[in-house]
Amino acid sequence: MKKITFNFLFIFALFFTTTTVAQSRYLDPVFPPSKTDSFVEYSINFSVLLNDTLPIPTGMDSIIIGLDSTTMTPIYFNMPKLELDVYEPAGDTLSERPLIIYLHTGTFLPIIRNQGATGSRFDYATQAMCQQFAARGYVVANTTYRMGWNPFLPTEPERGASLMKAAYRGIQDAKAMVRFLRMTEDALGNPYGIDPTKIVLGGQGTGAYISLGYATLNNPATELMLPKFINFNTTPPSPYVYPPFFGNPDGTDSTWLPAAASPTGQDELWNIPNNIGFSNDVNMVFNLGGAIADISWLQAGDVPIVSFHCENDPYGPIDTGDVIVPTTGDFVVEVMGSRTVQSYSNLYLNNDSFALAGITDIYTTAANLNNGGLEGLYVFNTPPPSTTPNAFGELEEEQGSPWDWWDNATYDAMFQALNGAPAGYGAANSLLGNPDMSSTKGNAYLDTIQGYLNPRMYEVLNLINNIGVIGIYGCTDALACNYDPTSNSDDGSCDLPNGCGDPLYMEYDASVTCSDPNACITLITTGIDEIISERELVKITDILGKVTTPTKNTTLLYIYNDGSVEKKIIIE
Repeated sequence: MKKITFNFLFIFALFFTTTTVAQSRYLDPVFPPSKTDSFVEYSINFSVLLNDTLPIPTGMDSIIIGLDSTTMTPIYFNMPKLELDVYEPAGDTLSERPLIIYLHTGTFLPIIRNQGATGSRFDYATQAMCQQFAARGYVVANTTYRMGWNPFLPTEPERGASLMKAAYRGIQDAKAMVRFLRMTEDALGNPYGIDPTKIVLGGQGTGAYISLGYATLNNPATELMLPKFINFNTTPPSPYVYPPFFGNPDGTDSTWLPAAASPTGQDELWNIPNNIGFSNDVNMVFNLGGAIADISWLQAGDVPIVSFHCENDPYGPIDTGDVIVPTTGDFVVEVMGSRTVQSYSNLYLNNDSFALAGITDIYTTAANLNNGGLEGLYVFNTPPPSTTPNAFGELEEEQGSPWDWWDNATYDAMFQALNGAPAGYGAANSLLGNPDMSSTKGNAYLDTIQGYLNPRMYEVLNLINNIGVIGIYGCTDALACNYDPTSNSDDGSCDLPNGCGDPLYMEYDASVTCSDPNACITLITTGIDEIISERELVKITDILGKVTTPTKNTTLLYIYNDGSVEKKIIIE
């Protein structure tokens, strides 16, 4: 090695070094997410929307079965193609991955007609949630279900019956969709690379109601015959949902009746079986702001449940409370929200698969501050509503879904077109329940949901033994500067030698991210009297500078006597 002398004082710079920490598949975002298939038809089934109050959604094949006796307008039976979009982890090499099925919000009505800016699988928050799951190594099905109920019916039993039927159809559709995805694995060569033994169902708002009903409606012969689900104004009294007319909850029998044949006079009595011959069992459900029709539905042996809820959700009670029509305030039906659900689910030991796992991460710690000791419950305490009316005289409400965001300009244009409202009305009123709506705010809530939910799914699905792979992702190339010997799967992050990155050599290049010793040839010696070969630890601090001791699963700064600093996380 040739030595060259320079007549200047070489000055050392302070460099912060970061210790590479391996990330775990299913817990951390280790993949770029990718939407790999769109508009996949999983079933077709009957629904109804009256054209004098609701538009016929695009893409539906409709038939006229009669006239509305009041308005003398046609009654349409719509046969929508029920569809899903598939999200997968890009670059993943596993051939069988756990499956998450996600159901959007929307009050069983199309956007605008539901008096909201959200209500489809294309909602920003819904798509972001699916992407976050895919980034962690899951296959995700973002799916539709049948819509249609009438919140403006004149009596409480009529409104309750209409909503119960909509929810019942949603359960049938969700089960048909689970069977469809199992069918793709069994009969179509598993195009989406799913593990049919590991399936989780979840949703937001309306989708959450469907998910909880899916998990708990096991005995319709008794659970649908409770007095609260009977219309006593008819002769004889009639149940809101009668399986011999509407089909079983699995949706595996064919029951289509025209309105004239219904004892209730309703024109929404049908079911077409789809994807028969496959199981519709799931391993677990989660809900964002949902509720159960009656707590008696939840019994010992039901699948584990994880719930997220805002303390004062105005439309979905966290405890036992009433569902009301948002626009009129009319009572619809009494339901049991997330806190009641988690209380009974824990009481029946249904959540033991994760309740006994000793999960102690920061999200669990935060959840335990507000959940009253109920494992599996995360309560958000959103800011109280403002007392200052907006430009149209409307007051803010308590936030019920702060994870949502949307395009106000597009929403307001749609609102004006369908409702004839003045410019700005739709956009202004859509913010009443989420006044500081933004993607930044929404994603922060979604990150929290992911952080709390994923360790529990990890335990329920027994993912530590999934396909024999723990899924520790990092750099597996020993030549790389960020080589991680604890990783068993390469995540493409390897930083390989690309020049001389040592400032003690003439060949030093400040742009080099991984120094190659073979590229450093000419040592600079003048002005260097001593190179400290051994350093001593001075102190350990947290990221705020507070002196501390080594702590697991916490970011710490190790400060040495040579002025260098290492950032470390000790993984438990």
